Amino acid sequence: MKRIDPSDLLDIAAMAHIQGVDLRTDLIYADAAHPLNSTFCEAIYHPDAKLWLHRDLAAVVLTAASTANTADYRFVVTDGLRTIDAQARMMETDIVRANPHWTVPGPDMLLSQPGGGGHPRAMAVDIYLETLAGQVVDMGTVLDYFSTNPADNPAARDYTFPADILANRAMLEGWMMDAARAHNTPLLPLPSEWWDFRLPPEIFNEYAPLADADLPPAMRMVQRLA
Repeated sequence: MKRIDPSDLLDIAAMAHIQGVDLRTDLIYADAAHPLNSTFCEAIYHPDAKLWLHRDLAAVVLTAASTANTADYRFVVTDGLRTIDAQARMMETDIVRANPHWTVPGPDMLLSQPGGGGHPRAMAVDIYLETLAGQVVDMGTVLDYFSTNPADNPAARDYTFPADILANRAMLEGWMMDAARAHNTPLLPLPSEWWDFRLPPEIFNEYAPLADADLPPAMRMVQRLA
């Protein structure tokens, strides 16, 4: 299994600033009281954590975000690298303990076990849209909406919504997929979450997941909470 060199992880906020892209990062899991952390209601990352993406995914996000800017929209990126340590902290939260079906492997799984999925390889990203004036775009659910009933998940991409909401979802997905094609990078919009885009499993599973101990201290996600 290949190992990801920390030099291949990019601070997406810093890269957006360098490239002149109007993109906002909001690491919601670093704040137990964040309105968008209403699912877990606990701090997963330390307060000074940064949002890291693998360079291949970062290039797609920056290109897509730049295109969104031309249409008067802004990407808000809320999660990328989620180390094994952070995934373990999620599993220990009260809400996950109360909803163990979220972690059962299968099409309705909402949370990967520690080490699983694209996030611990910085190959998954969570994004919502706002206008350049700061108005959040209606996607039918808030970001990170976790249904307690896996058979009825309004966050799923195939859920039936009014045409305007479906158009908003299609707008975000279209920008991301167009950017992925421009970079010749395979990209999977996660079916169960309208906000999640990732490199496909056949790519991210070639790489070992990252723990905090694999990273320089300044890049670690959880350890400073201790």
